[in-house]
Order: sequence, then structure tokens, then C-alpha cells
Amino acid sequence: MTERAGVVLVVEDEVLIRMGAVDLVESAGFEAVEAKDADEAIRILEARSDIGLVFTDVDMPGTMDGLKLSRYIRERWPPVRLIVASGMAILDQSQLPEGARFFPKPYVEQSIVEAIRGMFTP
Repeated sequence: MTERAGVVLVVEDEVLIRMGAVDLVESAGFEAVEAKDADEAIRILEARSDIGLVFTDVDMPGTMDGLKLSRYIRERWPPVRLIVASGMAILDQSQLPEGARFFPKPYVEQSIVEAIRGMFTP
């Protein structure tokens, strides 16, 4: 088994989309961890210190959407990199926390892979 380049937390409430995103992350050589909503994502971040990037959808059920989650992560875990995706809204970069990247859905898989690799490269 080759050593993984980093750990990515995929936060997506739609099971099939989440499975596709996990496959994308893993095929790019990264370890993927899954969460169905922001609450589960926060529990995972509290329990694991190896999460280097969070790839989240915006529109999710629960106590917060992906935008609020990304802002919360930036405040609580500043080193964690952020990718935010949405099929509902095209976001202005100013709506995102500093350093976060936005991709409209459906996203080009290669663009996500390149963004993840770029964010893990010092």
C-alpha cells in the first residue's frame, strides 16, 4: 500500500454524490473520510487530528449549511484547507472563508483533483 498524500473529509448529504466524491478523492491518492452533514463533520474533526482538507457541499440539512461549516472550520481549525461546492448557488469568493475554493456543481472532476493536490502542496 502506498502512503496517502493527505486526508480529505467529504461532507455531502446525497449518498450517491458523496460516494462519487469519495471515489474521486481516493483515486487521486488521498484518504477520504465521509460525513453526511455538518454535525457529523464537526464530530469527525474533533476526533481526528489528521484531516487536512474539507470538501463540502453548501446545501445540507442539519444545524448548519456548508458555508457556515466552512466558516466554523476556519475559526476552529485554521490550518484545514476548504473546498466548497454547490449546485444551487454561484458564490462570490467574498462569501467564503479566506483560502477556501468554490466549485459549481456539476464540477469537473479533474478541477477538484487539481485543487486538492494544489492545496496539499506546500
